[in-house]
Formats: sequence, structure tokens, C-alpha cells
Amino acid sequence: MMSANSNTHPSASVITDHGPILDARTRLRLGLQLQALYEPVLDEVLDPRLAELLQQLEKDRGATDVG
Repeated sequence: MMSANSNTHPSASVITDHGPILDARTRLRLGLQLQALYEPVLDEVLDPRLAELLQQLEKDRGATDVG
């Protein structure tokens, strides 16, 4: 019979009711991989309509902050 912990990945530890927690090395590796994955997205040009809506939102927020 297999124990409940036989499926636990070596880089994760289990805390009751909170699920697995990643160790520092795994979090760092995951963060670097996510950064590499999403970095090109940051360089993409923003859709002109979305840029216009964001500018309008900033303008509207500025008007409510003053008044």
C-alpha cells in the first residue's frame, strides 16, 4: 500500500490545510521561467483603443482627485 506522501515532489513540503509549499530554489527557478515567458509580452505594442481607454481612465481619476 502506498503512503500519502509517496506522491510528494522532493522540492515541496506539505503543511496541513495549506497544500504544498515550494522551497526557495524552486520559487526562484519558477520566477525566472515565468519572467522569460512573459518578457516578450512587455515589449508588445499596446492596442490603440486600449491605450486610449487607459488615458481616459487616468484623466478621469485625475479629475476626481482634484475635486
